[in-house]
Amino acid sequence: MGTALALLFLLALAAVPGALLPQHSLNASKVEQYIADHNIIGPWLDRLQFFDVFSSFWFTAIYALLFISLVGCLTPRMVEHVKSLRAVPVPAPRNLSRLPKYAAAEVSGTPEHTAAAISARLRGWRRVTRETDEGIEVAAEKGYLREFGNIVFHFSLLGLLVAIAVGKLFGYEGNVIVVANGGPGFCSASPAVFDSFRAGNSVDGTSLYPMCLRVNDFQAHYLPSGQALSFASNIEYQAGSDLADGTWRPYRLEVNHPLRIGGDRVYMQGHGYAPTFTVTFPNGQQRTQTLQWRPDDPITLLSSGVIRVDPPGGMYPDPSERRKNQLAIMGLFAPTAELDGTLLSSSFPAANDPAVAIDIYRGDTGLDTGRPQSLFTLDPRLIEQKRLTKVKRTNLKQGEEVRLDDGTVVRFDGATPFVNLQVSHDPGQVWVLVFAMSMMGGLLVSLIVRRRRVWAKISGGQERSDSGIGGAPTGVPGTVNVELGGLARTDNSGWGSEFEKLTERMLADLPEPSKEKADRA
Repeated sequence: MGTALALLFLLALAAVPGALLPQHSLNASKVEQYIADHNIIGPWLDRLQFFDVFSSFWFTAIYALLFISLVGCLTPRMVEHVKSLRAVPVPAPRNLSRLPKYAAAEVSGTPEHTAAAISARLRGWRRVTRETDEGIEVAAEKGYLREFGNIVFHFSLLGLLVAIAVGKLFGYEGNVIVVANGGPGFCSASPAVFDSFRAGNSVDGTSLYPMCLRVNDFQAHYLPSGQALSFASNIEYQAGSDLADGTWRPYRLEVNHPLRIGGDRVYMQGHGYAPTFTVTFPNGQQRTQTLQWRPDDPITLLSSGVIRVDPPGGMYPDPSERRKNQLAIMGLFAPTAELDGTLLSSSFPAANDPAVAIDIYRGDTGLDTGRPQSLFTLDPRLIEQKRLTKVKRTNLKQGEEVRLDDGTVVRFDGATPFVNLQVSHDPGQVWVLVFAMSMMGGLLVSLIVRRRRVWAKISGGQERSDSGIGGAPTGVPGTVNVELGGLARTDNSGWGSEFEKLTERMLADLPEPSKEKADRA
């Protein structure tokens, strides 16, 4: 058990770097940035898997050793507990008066009758009556559930570790942003459809549960202060045979009320706005794009982002010329605009008065370079290399437009809500709940139940004869000496008052010796 506790502490200690350092599974770009900023220690941390803590060899080794230690600790404890359940209470000590709890009394009757009465009043205790050279003794013990609860707690901890490991091996979690109000939706056929995807070590992405989902609307209610009251979306989904016959099933998706289907759970994690811009080129052709922007202020939903627009096909036959005339619209979006001069901010998260403050760039936006880019910002290297040139800065309200120097018109059409959905699959989730509840139950039992032992020695009363069963004394009832002793096997808390009440119960209604017999004695 000492080894298991040390390994448990070491496991908690080993998890600390996972909370302090960026992790590849969560944000690979932050890991790359950290290594670039710390060019000495960063590569060493990478080699030692400090950016993949929970899948590293050293974290897995601690996890496995803890598992083995718990098995090695609990197996002999279980054997010993089974033996103790089959064993009878131990005989009474020779001198009960030396025990922490002791009482003595004299009653009238026979030792057999007195022992039977005391044993009957120890209901709920495991008890045994023995005959000794000194008379009759009753030994009783209770609190076996304490050790059982302790074992249940530790076996549940072991099961919890297994369930978490199964979830990490065979589970996956994907996040995707879906535009509401007629947006295209998504189908979970491949990890490629997700904006971010974390897979278990045994998941290769080919066995995802197939389903399609689209968001019909998004509803949010706020207090006048801007504090959110509720979020909900009316969605439609297809799964199983619905994918073949084209049936869409409605569902109201709310926070903490996920859609459960095929072992997957679809949660609504967040929301924001996707501004819509229409670009009219000099030849009259138009391009309209709706793309999500990142909420920078979680209270007012002031958002930032970028939209990249490629010229229509055939407008610039030369590819190099076409790349020089791509457009990028980057800036801020305010659901409820509030202007301080030319500085745009948002005063409320609902789209009461949408507006944007944008910079419009012309040049190579990097759409066909093959280099990964942020969805929400332009590559600063393109601006530094003069491949992107700012041609306009302006503020636009919904429906307003701006004309560029070459006759291109950019119009802000408004914004559509989007929701961030998380598709989670964890085959060990139910077992994690079961083992967590059994852990709490076992812990509660081990804390409440207390191990106690009591003994009663009954002697005197009559002359001995051979007519009694087993040579027990029989004859005319007389004075019987009763000694009671108690011992707390675990904690001594409350044992004094409990022993006193138990003594009163064991001796209740037993006749006291008459005054004449007492004087004669």
